[in-house]
This record gives sequence, structure tokens and C-alpha cells, in this order.
Amino acid sequence: MIKPMKKIKYLILGACFLPFFTSCESSLTKPTASGRPYEMLVVVGDSLWQRPAGRALFDVLDTDIPGLPQPERSFRISQTDPARFNQILNIFRNIILVDINKKEYTQTKMRYVRDEYARSQIILHIQSPTEEEFRQFVSEHSQQIIDFFVRVEMNRLIKQLKDKHSVMVSEMAKNMFDCELLAPDEIQSYKKGKDFFWTSSNSATAMVNICMYSYPYEGPQTFNKEYVLHKRDSVMQKNIPGSQPNMYMATDTMATFCRPISVKGSYAYETRGLWYMENDGMGGPFVSHSRVDTVNNKVIVVEGFVFAPEKMKRGLIRRVEGALYTLNLPKEKVQELELGIPEIEISAKKQD
Repeated sequence: MIKPMKKIKYLILGACFLPFFTSCESSLTKPTASGRPYEMLVVVGDSLWQRPAGRALFDVLDTDIPGLPQPERSFRISQTDPARFNQILNIFRNIILVDINKKEYTQTKMRYVRDEYARSQIILHIQSPTEEEFRQFVSEHSQQIIDFFVRVEMNRLIKQLKDKHSVMVSEMAKNMFDCELLAPDEIQSYKKGKDFFWTSSNSATAMVNICMYSYPYEGPQTFNKEYVLHKRDSVMQKNIPGSQPNMYMATDTMATFCRPISVKGSYAYETRGLWYMENDGMGGPFVSHSRVDTVNNKVIVVEGFVFAPEKMKRGLIRRVEGALYTLNLPKEKVQELELGIPEIEISAKKQD
């Protein structure tokens, strides 16, 4: 029989552990977020959605992905009025909550919350005092909004690649460049060259490919469109020939876009556009990251390209693009992509 004093002690200990178990249980009982990659739910009033403020947000989300041979939208967009935002809809994977209230806000801001109603969920709050200020804000920050959700989806893909990836590609990246790289597990074929490898899924209808190569770093002038595309064409002509001697991979320079980006806090040069086989009918989209290996003073390029005739290519090119973000240069630590918008804790949400 437990004496009264000991009984009280056990009750106190139980009370101390209760918040811990309650927290764990709360996390475990949340459902997994619903929806497919790049699907978006916008929670905004029906009438506001049709007015200029709502149309401005729709136009941001409805933009085409650059560098594809045919128009393909960045996101699949759904909209619901706040009155219909219930337990079925609130577990969507990507949500934008629009709140326009002159009494509550003095300026327009964006903040995001993770896993509020479901696991692996992101909710972006856009709060503004007036519709006109909201319209101006989303128009001026359109690229930031697009990049934010693209990086959210890239982080989800990276987590999947950590669990399931091509061991062959990882071993070649390590042995040839002393780098870490995670590629889709369906990639199993390869070809090696000098400071170069090409790996492929070898699918006849939806082929995804990852290339990796290096060249000496010659200073900041290394990163401009003309220099990067010249290097790409010389490397690909040598290493990816066609079926005939006069056939080789080349770049459609007029349909290629370049920009500096940040990857893991460091400078990177993103190139995306179209490739084609000279004197042949093959072609498709590609995307690459060029980064400086400061340990060995050279540029490391990792590229994904797709060949999928008569198919939509958005999902395929984004699948290989996610692999590019897994590249870890020598002595570089693994980390999640920065999202570029401040995060708020769930406890900081507005109280009713």
C-alpha cells in the first residue's frame, strides 16, 4: 500500500510528464497534409477573389514555369471562402490565408506557419489593411511568393530523396568530385568522361537525367550567361553525342534564362531553358546550378534535363531540380532550403 506522501509525489511526477506526452500525442494525431505537389488552396472571400486584389494574387500563382517548351502553370489553384474553410479543407498541404482588415493591420505583411492543422503543411498568411495595398504588395512580391512555395515543395522532395535515392549517382558524385548528391532512384544508367558524368533513367517516354561536371574557377566573371552557356555547350558536345557523328547536345540560347540564387547560404548561378540535339529532332527542358568549390577552387555544375516527347514536363523537371538542391560541396553541411519569408510560431496566431 502506498503511503499518502508517496502517493502525492507520484501524482506530481505524473503531472510533470503530462505536458510531454500531450505534446507528442498532439503531433502524432495530426493527419498528413492532403493534396498533390504544387497544389494551392487560397482562403479568401468569394467576392474579394473576383475583385482586383484577388485577381492580382491569382495572376501571381497562375504564371508559367520558365524554360519549358510549352506553357505549364506553376501551381494548381483552388479557392474557398473562409466560411467553407473546414476540417476537410484545412489539412491541405499549401494554403494562403488572406486577411484584409483596416482595424487590425497598418501595413501589409507575409508570415508562414508550419503544420498547424496537418503534418507537412505550410500556411502563408498575407495580412493587409486595404485591398489596394494588398494588390500592390502581391504584385511587387510575386517572385518571392512563387519562390517560397517552390522551395517548400523542393524541401519535401529532398526529404523523400534522403529516404530513397540512386546509390550509384551518390557514389559517383563522391568518388569523382568529393561531393554529396541525391538523385531519383529510377536513375541507374551512366556514362563517365573527364571531370564529367551523365546518369539517366533511360525511359523511352519520360527520361530524366542528371549530369555533373567541373572546370576551373576564374573569378566572378565566370558567372554570366555567355560564359556558362559556352562551357555547357563545349562539355555536352564532347560527352553527349547523338546517333550520328554530326549529332550532339546543344543549348537554345534564346530560350534560356539565368539568374543568381542562394543555395545553403552561398552564391549559385541558376540556368534553365531548352536543350536540343544538333541535326536531330530530340530536345527538352533543362535546369542547372553552378557553384564554387572553394576547397579545390573550381566550379561544380549539376544539371537535370528531361526528354519526354508529347508529355507535360513540369513534374519531371521539378523532380530533377529538387536533386540539384541536395548537392553538398566538400566540407559543406546538409541543411534545409531557406524559404525567404519569416516564420511565426503556431502560438503566435491571432486569438479570436
